Amino acid sequence: MTMDLTIENLAQIDDRLSQRHIDLDPSGYFIVYLDRDANLICAKHFTNVINDNGLAVDPETGKVIPARGKVERTHTRIFTGKTAKELCVELFEKTRPSPVTMLDHAAYLAREFSKAETALVSGKEYIQD
Repeated sequence: MTMDLTIENLAQIDDRLSQRHIDLDPSGYFIVYLDRDANLICAKHFTNVINDNGLAVDPETGKVIPARGKVERTHTRIFTGKTAKELCVELFEKTRPSPVTMLDHAAYLAREFSKAETALVSGKEYIQD
């Protein structure tokens, strides 16, 4: 049985996949957002340490970093680009060493940058997955 390619069906697949377990990148995580005034896709990089339970913890305090809610931390760097491709080139090709050490993390970021680019161009809201 094949599924029709509709926006709703594709969204269901993405929603289901968003619930899977993922291993965290020991080199850190990114908060992706739009700067609409500058027409930029932005990605703030934060360092973390992965504890024995596979949870990200603040390297300074040792406290678990919650997945939801506001966290007061200082980013290490902000990466920006007008397109998803420009941001990927900056992050994965020009920055040495790259702050991304896992291929699945790189693929996730590329998807998020693409979603953010679409939201930037269309004027729709962007919410990081």
